[in-house]
Amino acid sequence: MVIEGRKLEIIEAAAILFKEKGFSAVTMRDLATAMGIKAASLYNHITSKQEILSLIIIRLAETFTEGMNTIVNSDLSPIEKIEKIIRLHIEITLTNADGLASLNNDWMHLEEKNLEYFKNMRVAYEENFRSIIVDGVQEGTIQPYDIEIMVFSTLSTLRTLYLWYPNQKDINPEILKNNMIAVLLKGIL
Repeated sequence: MVIEGRKLEIIEAAAILFKEKGFSAVTMRDLATAMGIKAASLYNHITSKQEILSLIIIRLAETFTEGMNTIVNSDLSPIEKIEKIIRLHIEITLTNADGLASLNNDWMHLEEKNLEYFKNMRVAYEENFRSIIVDGVQEGTIQPYDIEIMVFSTLSTLRTLYLWYPNQKDINPEILKNNMIAVLLKGIL
């Protein structure tokens, strides 16, 4: 889904406000004020606050899904696939930390059709991740710990990276990727 021009500016400004205040607390007037325009002008580009939320969340969820599908369908080993997934999360976080706040915190405000679509993408994403871990355990390259704990621990860390990383001014993105891969795959021992 390609979004350009003024509509993209509106979505990016809204993502910042949603991250700061939460979707429910932000009004169209707040958004217009943040952009320095009249609220009525917003409606030349979008139909509602709900449309904005859907565009933010669905666009990011589709990006994650496309990335996961590419990784799953590759000939990489389970360890290499997990490394790619970690990199995918970090790259998306580095380019859209504000939107990730909505993806993680405001998805439940999506209207029914988009809510169901999002939930299905999320379940499929988690199931793909789980399958990669199971494959690694079965081939002996991943320790046979509880699968659900491994899925939860890894995805929870990656999903909340958007909260932590923006305050880490001295960490180079490549160091972040390499260190997170090492810590998530090998632990700190």
